[in-house]
Amino acid sequence: MVFNSIMNSAEFEVCIIGSGFAGLCMAIHLRRRGISFVVLEQGSDIGGVWRDNIYPGCACDVPSHLYSFSFAAKTNWSRTYASQSEIWDYLKGLTDQYRLRPAIRFNSKVSEAVFDETNQLWDVRMQTGETLTAHVLISGIGLLSRPAYPKLPGLERFQGHTFHSARWDHGFELQGKRVAVIGTGASAIQFVPQIAPQVAQLHLFQRTPPWIVSRNDHPIGVWKQALFRWVPGYRRIIRYVIYWGLELRAFGFTRKPHLLKHAQKWARQHLEASVADPTLRAQLTPNYLLGCKRVLVSDDYYPAVTRSNVELITNGIAEVREHSIVGLDGKERPVDAIIYGTGFRDPSLLTPLRIIGRNGIDLNSAWRNGAEAYLGITVSGYPNFFMVVGPNTGVGHTSMVFMMEAQVHYVMKCLTLLRERATGVMELQSDAQARFNRKLQKQMERTVWKSGCRSWYLDENGKNVTLWPGFSCDFWIKTRRVETRDYIFTKI
Repeated sequence: MVFNSIMNSAEFEVCIIGSGFAGLCMAIHLRRRGISFVVLEQGSDIGGVWRDNIYPGCACDVPSHLYSFSFAAKTNWSRTYASQSEIWDYLKGLTDQYRLRPAIRFNSKVSEAVFDETNQLWDVRMQTGETLTAHVLISGIGLLSRPAYPKLPGLERFQGHTFHSARWDHGFELQGKRVAVIGTGASAIQFVPQIAPQVAQLHLFQRTPPWIVSRNDHPIGVWKQALFRWVPGYRRIIRYVIYWGLELRAFGFTRKPHLLKHAQKWARQHLEASVADPTLRAQLTPNYLLGCKRVLVSDDYYPAVTRSNVELITNGIAEVREHSIVGLDGKERPVDAIIYGTGFRDPSLLTPLRIIGRNGIDLNSAWRNGAEAYLGITVSGYPNFFMVVGPNTGVGHTSMVFMMEAQVHYVMKCLTLLRERATGVMELQSDAQARFNRKLQKQMERTVWKSGCRSWYLDENGKNVTLWPGFSCDFWIKTRRVETRDYIFTKI
């Protein structure tokens, strides 16, 4: 036991919410250290975003060999960009390898977690009515867990079929149907090429065109898989090459955005080579600097949009009727189904989940002016509460798995401090949080994400609460050690 006698009044030393990449990484490290924990998962299996997103063509947009944990590198990826099923299989394999399933409670959606100031414990309450207690609460919810749905006039009248890409309905037969797809983000550019050949007509409603670069995906041969498996040095070299190749992109994203104009030329060349029609090409050309919104990778999206049964609509929706959608151009388009490719909700909002800290303050309320944390991991006023993939820990240029591992390392350092100091409570000081976020937002001002476009990265006030404004290696360095002066340690 890590905390020995001071931890004998709670059911668990640690409670983790979520069993995606973040939650599993945390659970594996706790298991290795012999710390008792429970994982609360709202679904019926592990996997998070890679369990839920089963739309046609779903795949990762980060090279496969950088999309596994460094301590459990997958050696037999079948493609340079892994599919959803292969990534999910990887996570399920890790769950079995580290014997995590007995510690996971499935179909256990957390409604709220309340810090009990008298007993210095977290009371975690589930929608089932069950409550458990833990000394440490860790959120592994992630950024892509809550689908966003558009607010369209008349949508309640629609009598056809509707579903979100993150809740794909494979029971609905698309063959020969008239389908409207709303949104042209990361999910849509993957599933549109898959369904376009099946449907009779596809109406693609685009609000803002994304910058798209070539994917250059290809199978990984058996002989190369053997090299990855049997020659560890080769595997490490390839991983380093991929990592540093992606890391160099951060210079343009976070330091010198004007350099991205060179990459923008390559993206424009990709568009010109794929779309011959100048009118359609103009509709697909962004008017903002590459990187301001998420840069997408695809080789088959543009060809799909040029199909004769695909119509790109850029002037918006006036209303939805019982069996049709009326555009702002006044044209009524009959549709049998509407598919939302509208991404996910603002990651700064935890609702409907409530995390209630000292003085009964809900974290959603504390974040009403924009989410913020210290290193995206700890929050003042919420003792023994840690986040993996919290505010400003996302990246636009490299693998989130790398960032997750850095955050888990930091949390484990914090748990070690609790043990070494024989204390029961660790709480971030408010001035440390304020100082960190002032510096972070100042750094953010020089990034491409503040160059003028409106993106998912920004909250309703225009504050970037999602991304790290620097190199991922810099974040890694900052999470190597815990600055104890930034915390208050209290004995129970």
